Amino acid sequence: MLRTDLRLEWLVSFLGVVDTGSFSAAAEVIHRSQGRVSMHVAALEREAGVPLFDRDRRPVRLTDAGVVFADHARAILRQLAGAEAAMAGYRGAARGVVTLGSYPSASVAFVSQLLERMARTRPAIKVILVERSTLELDAALAAGEVDICLRPMAPPPGPSVESRPLWWEGLIVVHPPDHPLAELPEPLPLAEVAGHPLITIGRLGSPEAMGFETYRAFSERGLEPNAVQATNQPQTLISLVRSGLGIGVTNLLAVATTDTDGVVARRLDVPCGRRVAVHWSTTAPLTPPARTLLREIEASDVPAGTRRLGERGPVPRPGAGRLVAG
Repeated sequence: MLRTDLRLEWLVSFLGVVDTGSFSAAAEVIHRSQGRVSMHVAALEREAGVPLFDRDRRPVRLTDAGVVFADHARAILRQLAGAEAAMAGYRGAARGVVTLGSYPSASVAFVSQLLERMARTRPAIKVILVERSTLELDAALAAGEVDICLRPMAPPPGPSVESRPLWWEGLIVVHPPDHPLAELPEPLPLAEVAGHPLITIGRLGSPEAMGFETYRAFSERGLEPNAVQATNQPQTLISLVRSGLGIGVTNLLAVATTDTDGVVARRLDVPCGRRVAVHWSTTAPLTPPARTLLREIEASDVPAGTRRLGERGPVPRPGAGRLVAG
């Protein structure tokens, strides 16, 4: 039976044999004698109650039980490495470089203040900002191009990603002042909005676009949006609406952080909205600078007009008529 007093160095020796294919090679790699490696593996097999290696084959092969145990052993050592990385940040002021991924409206409404505060209170940490669209942030995180990223929670991120929710923001309709929707009271009914050419976020015709909040809002009401154009840049969306190509539906911060002259921004009558979270990969431990940045993000005030996720209370009302950045 595996007990809690099992020694971690047994796992190191065991995985050394797994990775090198022999006891002698493992001993050289992990800087232990071959006899000690053999002793550690034997002790581990006694505790497990089953053979972990087929020693009749060369190179040695894992048994079926050994394959399963190897996954658990790696997970245990990864957790230990993560704990060490977390504690390193408390032993002294974290220093180094951390890369933060973000998308345009979050960068304007949240990241600019965050970076100013980090530069002032954590001068030993250099934060590099990388801006991408939502789906491009997933690829950047998976490739290690960014350490942490801010992105909407929809569409869901890829595998091996952990997240902590930050804020909720409503969906907003943008239309010219003389548009027929101007005759309707706020919040605007979704069924009325669905009858007009629509400009939204994402990439027009992309299967992934169906996961964005705008499309989900229509889908949940059994409506099919008449999407005619899409963009990931808030100011481009406003310009397209201003040019008369359609009405826009997007998140509150995308409107609040842009020049809305010549258009009107009004609340959409849907319970769903955009939920934003901070995300990071679980394939490797976060560095001390990255963990420091993560704590700063979680401790920061949410942008004006949004609501911190987890809080109760009425949804913030952005105000009637044209929205202005808060």
